[in-house]
Amino acid sequence: MGSNGTKNITILVVSMLYDYGDKSRGLSGSQYYFDQPIARVVDQVLSFDFMSEFHERGREGMNQALLKLVQRERPDITLVVPYTDQFIPEIIRQINQHTTTVAYLWDDPWRVTYSHLLAGHFAFVTTSDVNGVRRAREAGFENVIYSPFGCNTRIYQKKALPKLYDVSFVGQYHPYRAWCFRHLRKAGVDVRVWGHGWPAGRIELNGMIDVFNQSKINLNMTNCVSWDLRYLASSIWAVKDTLNSLHLRDPKTREMVKARHFEINACGGFQLSYSTEGLERLYQIGEEIAIYASPKELVEKVLYYLKHEDEREAIAQSGYERTIAEHTLEHRYRQLFQDIQEARRT
Repeated sequence: MGSNGTKNITILVVSMLYDYGDKSRGLSGSQYYFDQPIARVVDQVLSFDFMSEFHERGREGMNQALLKLVQRERPDITLVVPYTDQFIPEIIRQINQHTTTVAYLWDDPWRVTYSHLLAGHFAFVTTSDVNGVRRAREAGFENVIYSPFGCNTRIYQKKALPKLYDVSFVGQYHPYRAWCFRHLRKAGVDVRVWGHGWPAGRIELNGMIDVFNQSKINLNMTNCVSWDLRYLASSIWAVKDTLNSLHLRDPKTREMVKARHFEINACGGFQLSYSTEGLERLYQIGEEIAIYASPKELVEKVLYYLKHEDEREAIAQSGYERTIAEHTLEHRYRQLFQDIQEARRT
């Protein structure tokens, strides 16, 4: 790497062009989250859509194509956003001879075994978990770097739009979320919901940004498996959905700070988030973001903040200012690449 901070370096981004590799779900947002902001802090960004290559060439063919690309271009850093087991460890070790590999992990707080497996093959692995570096060191890995999510503030922006919705949520269907929405509606709250699996379906990016701006309250909700007794007691189907989520569809068992925390605030939206460890290190709770810890508290705080507009708007403005100052993706990548440079010197 060059000596001028993060300049004079080339980054190869290895990610999925489509959401979960499925064209029917639309673009994954990789361009917005990786390529574009990285291009603003380094000299050159190259891209490799590994899932499309995987479908076209198979696992071995995709890995060989990636190796050849790295051998030809010699990027300073190859940033891989893995999904499951698409990458062959032996080939990753060959790639390590020509570039510094980094596995950028989305879900390591609840995929700990998977993240530690990758740490054994990649030069570096990132963690968004505030306790991730400590956990990795306890497991014998010293190549894990803390890098929380952020947002592309060229995309997620504050707009002068009227408030059209009392409460909104954008995110995929989960039975526990649906149960919480029923409780809000029983309390007389008008909740608007968009996302994969909901009746209204997905909302395109610009529409979602408008919703963040146009909502009095933006919810950021858990989709972990919930053992809330009231939820489980609501029906036998709640128990069935929870067990299916745990064992079949959705292995998430821990909360995590997500990109959505920063995206809502970057739009100047008031955010009511499920209580998540590590969030307090990024925002002042109650001053830059509001949180709830139970379904009962969710209803109480929604009703409270709907009635207290001045307090709600002050929190939204403070959250917006903190995001623009400290939580942009340019800030995240500049810090990540500098951390990698420092780690290589030691």
